[in-house]
Amino acid sequence: MVELTALEQRIIPERYQRNIGTVGIDGQMRLLRSKVGVVGAGGLGGLAIELLARMGIGSLVVIDGDSFAASNLNRQLLTLEGGLGAGKAETAARRVKEINGAVEILPLQQQADASNLVASLAGCDLALDCLDNLATRFALEEACGRLAIPLVHGAIAGFMGQLAVIEPGRPLFAKIYGAPPAGTGNVGRGVETVLGNPATTPAMLAAWQVNEAVKILAGLESGLKDKLLIIDMLSGECTTVPFA
Repeated sequence: MVELTALEQRIIPERYQRNIGTVGIDGQMRLLRSKVGVVGAGGLGGLAIELLARMGIGSLVVIDGDSFAASNLNRQLLTLEGGLGAGKAETAARRVKEINGAVEILPLQQQADASNLVASLAGCDLALDCLDNLATRFALEEACGRLAIPLVHGAIAGFMGQLAVIEPGRPLFAKIYGAPPAGTGNVGRGVETVLGNPATTPAMLAAWQVNEAVKILAGLESGLKDKLLIIDMLSGECTTVPFA
């Protein structure tokens, strides 16, 4: 990668100049060498993919078997009127190449589940949970544990969002949600089906998720390990709940 070679010579590519003050040259090199899996390419995932590509994550794996519908237009960055019916993972890949041609991206147009997550995320340094159902979340947490990679969890509903960094071997979902639901697919869909998701909520939480991912990958300390951050955009309050 030409950009990585330049950074190794302490030459900063113009596209990353605004990153260096926060992550540093060495941190930017670590980002370019990193591979991140994004599971779900809808409201949270589409925005997260955009931000990861702009930050200069070197390689992405995007997993989502869904296609865009008109109901996605209010909040999902990758959804356009002319793209209704297009696959979300495949659309994400095209968007990434428009943003940063140096980023490698593998779009997996398939539903994530316990049977394919370990193989799909093999080689990743970190994964983002951008899902909307509990059954797949539990499967993703287990897969990341088996792969020994951190998982940045995000969930949204209405004006609320929650975020956590789950370290390998320190499962968190059973503490938050109780026992995993039986079944797969859309089993255990959250309260977002009732409260909805305005555009501002995924935009806010996706930024938090990517920020935590970038800190971890760049060698900076995350303050959310073994903690659940709950963000109430209606009241403007944030609450941190420890889960030791």
